Amino acid sequence: MSISEYQATSRTLLRSVSLRVTPVRAAILGYLLKFGRPVSHADLWRRKKIRAFNRVTVYRTLLTLQSRGIVHAVQGTDGVWRYCAHSLSQEHCPGNHPHFVCKKCRRMSCLLGQTMPYVEVPEDTVVEAKQFVVYGICPECASSERSARR
Repeated sequence: MSISEYQATSRTLLRSVSLRVTPVRAAILGYLLKFGRPVSHADLWRRKKIRAFNRVTVYRTLLTLQSRGIVHAVQGTDGVWRYCAHSLSQEHCPGNHPHFVCKKCRRMSCLLGQTMPYVEVPEDTVVEAKQFVVYGICPECASSERSARR
């Protein structure tokens, strides 16, 4: 799928939450959908098309998309927030699910098809966000570690 096809999907998502489609929103959401995993502001900033926008505008756009529920943020082991777009299809990050962080390469991925663990909160508590992150070593780092031992 090309970035323009992801941007077409992003326009549909923006309209679904009654947000005006702007070039910066379509570009950011398009790239988040293309990555299909949580990415940081810096990861987005490396994209030539995103660099056409002010860095603060990119950050504020991420917050706007998050407030409308089509993007969510997950904090990694390094303290950096990473953003993931919710999609209309199951192949991308659908939202309320756990994430996996590799302790070696720090890459974060979505654990799709799995539910968040149930946690009982005190009565009259308003839950604003849930985050469940599993830490370990990804298959790529594990295989490179095994081959380095040989």
